[in-house]
Amino acid sequence: METAGAVYEALMAAGKPFGIANAGYRAIESLRLEKGYRAWGSDIGPDHTPLEAGLGWAVKLKRNTPFLGREALVAQAAKPLAKRLACFTVDDPAIVLLGRETIFRDGRQVGWLTGAGWGYTVAKNIGFGYVRNKAGIATDWLTAGRYELEVANERVPADLHLAPLYDPTMARVRR
Repeated sequence: METAGAVYEALMAAGKPFGIANAGYRAIESLRLEKGYRAWGSDIGPDHTPLEAGLGWAVKLKRNTPFLGREALVAQAAKPLAKRLACFTVDDPAIVLLGRETIFRDGRQVGWLTGAGWGYTVAKNIGFGYVRNKAGIATDWLTAGRYELEVANERVPADLHLAPLYDPTMARVRR
């Protein structure tokens, strides 16, 4: 604890040429939603697999590298997923998304938002949630639907996104 202040000052000084700035929790939450980064405990947790969360790239099943749970993921990858994490936006800035709003696809309840907030860079309400379908969720099925979110007992139109809203090609991250 005695050195915390000195460490903070050193980090700020070292980061000054790069534009370092203090950021609060809500700013970080907004940025992670825009970039599509998952949050442990809401978007991902022990009830979700990497495949369902859109993180299959991180487990590298094609390399045959052993890891705990690999066999279960191989089995899951061999059949359609029953749920899949997706991003939704609402254009009306007066609508406030907080998370846990119900997701409707073509008038039928299919899930709920795991996390949500305002995206300051993209100027939209953003929410992530798992869309569920026991028969499986192919990308064609997912994108063919018309989505609504229930906000304060009212259904509002929502747009589905399968790629990050900000820097989807990772061009800025790789600079």
